[in-house]
Amino acid sequence: MKDKNFTGIPKELQPWEGFSRDTQSVKISVDKRRYGKSVTIIEGIDPKEEDIYEIAKVLKKKVASGGTVKDGKTVELQGEHRSEVRKILDDMGFKTEVVGNV
Repeated sequence: MKDKNFTGIPKELQPWEGFSRDTQSVKISVDKRRYGKSVTIIEGIDPKEEDIYEIAKVLKKKVASGGTVKDGKTVELQGEHRSEVRKILDDMGFKTEVVGNV
């Protein structure tokens, strides 16, 4: 998350620290594309509150897959990574929901 310590208030007393991740509902689903390829889709991360490009970079590195950010608000990863992505996002503090079978 971007550094928001512009008020001079100590970090542990800032009311917005960690607030946005708990309130966001992130949906993880899988879509079938051409030639039977699977794509994991992560929706619901607020691009105004979070650096979605940095989150996509971390996810791609952890699941060892390629991917992209579509329209500045949806992360797409190559392959079926629902369970791994859910664990990673839960560890980051997001409230996740997996759509479809795991």
